[in-house]
Amino acid sequence: MGGRLADLRRSGHGACRHSALPSWPNSGVDPTEVAERAGNSVEALLSHYAKCLDGRQGVANRRIEDLLREYE
Repeated sequence: MGGRLADLRRSGHGACRHSALPSWPNSGVDPTEVAERAGNSVEALLSHYAKCLDGRQGVANRRIEDLLREYE
């Protein structure tokens, strides 16, 4: 991996890591991808940063409703 979203395990920037990780799932990045880049399991990521994941219920509801409409 490279570029702006480089593997955080190699960055050595702990403060950046802790401010960046919660923002990625909030912006729509898959938690599996975030966990992999952070060197954590999805369970560890979500248990540690769950309090930072805000406003995702509305997004999830819209995605589910859109998908269900396809089957009407």
